[in-house]
Amino acid sequence: MMEKLSNEDLQRRFHDVEENLKVIRENIAEAAARAGKSASDITLLAATKTVPVEVINHSIELGVDHIGENRVQELNEKYESYNLERCELHFIGHLQLNKVKYLIGRVAMIQSVDSEKLAAEISRLSAKKGVTTDVLLEVNIGKEPNKSGVMPELLPELVEKVSLLPNIRVRGLMAIPPANASETETMNFFLRMNQYFVDIKHKKTDNVSMDWLSMGMSADYTQAILAGANLVRVGTALYGPRIYVKKH
Repeated sequence: MMEKLSNEDLQRRFHDVEENLKVIRENIAEAAARAGKSASDITLLAATKTVPVEVINHSIELGVDHIGENRVQELNEKYESYNLERCELHFIGHLQLNKVKYLIGRVAMIQSVDSEKLAAEISRLSAKKGVTTDVLLEVNIGKEPNKSGVMPELLPELVEKVSLLPNIRVRGLMAIPPANASETETMNFFLRMNQYFVDIKHKKTDNVSMDWLSMGMSADYTQAILAGANLVRVGTALYGPRIYVKKH
């Protein structure tokens, strides 16, 4: 259920997004320069969980050209209202097999593929629809038992298996380090991800192109850029704290 905003609240949110986006762009440019890259080498994806469509569309008007939803139901509720003419829609949350059908042909990329079974279902439904779906493979870089993502030691095998499936294309990797990790630990997780990314790229597997290393969120996106990320997923730092509306 989406938050309903008064016109006054909307204008305030619009202004906040404008100011926040300036800061994020400055931070990205600075981190990119420190990493020996240009700001244009880094893609900002706005994580839009619980954000009203009017606010999302305002950020698109300001030049945000990638948005990502975490929940299939929320994506479906908002889908007809997004301004996608100048923006790509990605799915960035944990994806259940029975929800794949709602995304095929609607999203430009699914960033959270963590099993052969999920990849096979994306492949099957994409073939049925006559489309090819781009995906990132999600790695459980911290090996957390309650978190989605393929275990790092099983990543090469998953890359190999997904590369053989029709109508699905591996475009890179995605990861979320443990939330309780220190800054140094987080940096080490990011650097390890970058090493996996580089190793897979060097193998030059058919149907696998390591174009995107998606890591870093509101609290650590500059660190992620320094470690090699070229796609950062920023929500709270752009849109403010998430507001959850209770259903009555």
